[in-house]
Amino acid sequence: MEIFQVAGAIVCTHRHEGMEKLPLRLLKNQKGKYMVAVDTIGSRTGNWVYTISGSAARLALPDKSLITDLTIGGVIENWETEESNSAAT
Repeated sequence: MEIFQVAGAIVCTHRHEGMEKLPLRLLKNQKGKYMVAVDTIGSRTGNWVYTISGSAARLALPDKSLITDLTIGGVIENWETEESNSAAT
């Protein structure tokens, strides 16, 4: 899993059969790299999300026979790091 920020929506007029109604999102990681992911949870631009990648990504889709290698698994509301924990003490 990786953490990304949703940078926007992707609009595609022609898609693989079965994927016509699946929303796609443009994601940006903390190093500035862009990726495209299937969004099954309804994320919005600006949300921080975690992703499911590789062959497991399709298991989060309604139709498990569709092929994707990156799916948004959830919206992150908050996260803590060791640096934030040590700064609080």
